[in-house]
Amino acid sequence: MALFKSGNPALQEKSFEGTIFQGISTGQEMTVNGTMNKFGVLIMLMLGSTLFAWSQYYKGSDPMPLLLVGVFGGLALALVMAFKKPSATFLAPVYAILEGLFVGSVSAIFDDAYKTKYPGLVMQAVALTLVVTLVMFLLYRYRIIKVTGKLRSVITIATICVGVFYLIQWIAFSIFHTQVGAFTNAATPLGIGFSIVVVCLAAFNLLLNFDTIEKGVEMKAAKYMEWYSAFGLLVTVVWLYLEILRLLSKLNRN
Repeated sequence: MALFKSGNPALQEKSFEGTIFQGISTGQEMTVNGTMNKFGVLIMLMLGSTLFAWSQYYKGSDPMPLLLVGVFGGLALALVMAFKKPSATFLAPVYAILEGLFVGSVSAIFDDAYKTKYPGLVMQAVALTLVVTLVMFLLYRYRIIKVTGKLRSVITIATICVGVFYLIQWIAFSIFHTQVGAFTNAATPLGIGFSIVVVCLAAFNLLLNFDTIEKGVEMKAAKYMEWYSAFGLLVTVVWLYLEILRLLSKLNRN
């Protein structure tokens, strides 16, 4: 029953397969409020580890160990949750903590690099992320932008393409020490335009996330899917923040 899709791999229609008893109420179904409450818990946990990583950077510690632990540890947990969704009940909070180590380290690096040319870069990125998330929620809530099948398909394909492109860039740089698509990191009109497109793509993924959560509630998804859905939404919000941070840094390079 193809009701919905999301560009976020963590929030696809198939994520809910095998987790529901259609038409049967058990009193233990997923709810919107429950999902948002758990998302709030994940945000707070991530904020705590973000501040820890940030403070460690400014105490003179090498940020790479925490950054790498956050990246690869978070990726490992994300893969486990993707295949064993009930595990999100206890793995999603751990993922949020690991994600915070990554976000805090990256944010501190950007803050330090731009503290003279652009003081307050990180806080502006955080503020813009919150504003964009709220705006996209209101656009979805009042159906100003309707999540149609065509919109889902376009956003999903575009997200996959960007993800594959980033993966190729990372492999080329890590293994072959060469840059693929160097323009994406440059503060040129093309590079800035690329970042604007990706920021918009991340923002539109929020619409799909909200729609997926709503449909999951309608389908009476199991209670543990609240944690899984909150984890998926966190992935998109962090992606949006990092892309906004990257865009702002490009706009303020000499």
